[in-house]
Amino acid sequence: MDDTDFDTLHDRALGAYLGLAIGDALGATVEFMRPREIQAQYGLHRDIVGGGWLKLARGQVTDDTTMSLALGEALLAIGGARLAGVAHAGDDDMAGMTRVVADAYVRWLRGKPVDCGNTCRRGLQRYLADGSLSGEAHERDGGNGALMRNLPTVLALMHDDAALERMSLAQARITHHHPHSDAATVGLARLLVRVLTGASPSECAAWVADWVRDHPVFAFQPYPGHATAYVVDTVQTVLHHFVTHPDFETALIATVNMGEDADTTGALVGMLAGARCGARALPARWLDRLQRDVVQAVTGQTRALMAIARGR
Repeated sequence: MDDTDFDTLHDRALGAYLGLAIGDALGATVEFMRPREIQAQYGLHRDIVGGGWLKLARGQVTDDTTMSLALGEALLAIGGARLAGVAHAGDDDMAGMTRVVADAYVRWLRGKPVDCGNTCRRGLQRYLADGSLSGEAHERDGGNGALMRNLPTVLALMHDDAALERMSLAQARITHHHPHSDAATVGLARLLVRVLTGASPSECAAWVADWVRDHPVFAFQPYPGHATAYVVDTVQTVLHHFVTHPDFETALIATVNMGEDADTTGALVGMLAGARCGARALPARWLDRLQRDVVQAVTGQTRALMAIARGR
């Protein structure tokens, strides 16, 4: 890969990570609201203003972004040399790497984050109690908490599909062990790789159509209109708005005005649409509203994770 190609890839990667944070901050204001409630209070919600049920400061992000940063820190602590062997690592080595991730999530939880989903909390409490890196598969684990934070795995392992799948599932099952969560986490990781590496909108739409045929529970045409934290509702909402709206701003506004789990659906659409347009094309009015420490953390982590990817 020459420097020009890498610069383009880096711009898309940074666009994905900053887009995730923008979508998180924009959507958090209207989380748990219904579209008619959003309409009554904001008209069309389109500004990063904070507030919401969490009473956020303007530009503050939630667990979608901060758990992603925790995962990214863990992957950097594991290091490129060990990550290079993920696809073929023995059980003990893989458990050791997964434990680094689990410990990072515990530090995140002990840092008193502004929000933590019930399934994430329950999974981390199980890990602290018995050291297990995965609970038994359970219906109550079908939320979107594993999917929402997986971006750093993609940035580090985008050039090794087997490694990407194995690490995505390992980090996911620390808190979420459910077949729909597994499929969504790996599926959106693979879609993001395609966007990052320059697939056209029509190529992405075709890939999505093929993936949905293989995983019909996520079928989104016609769009069912549910944007809850249930991973099926989340994926349907994300794919619908990503495929339907080619523009970053239009896609994100349409997504968050669905309300419900708007910080996560916003984060995931922001991630995919941000990868499509690149960091240089992100709306300045939103980027400038993000808290500076978040922008700095995302920017630095993107650079470090992309260095791992480039080394591969």
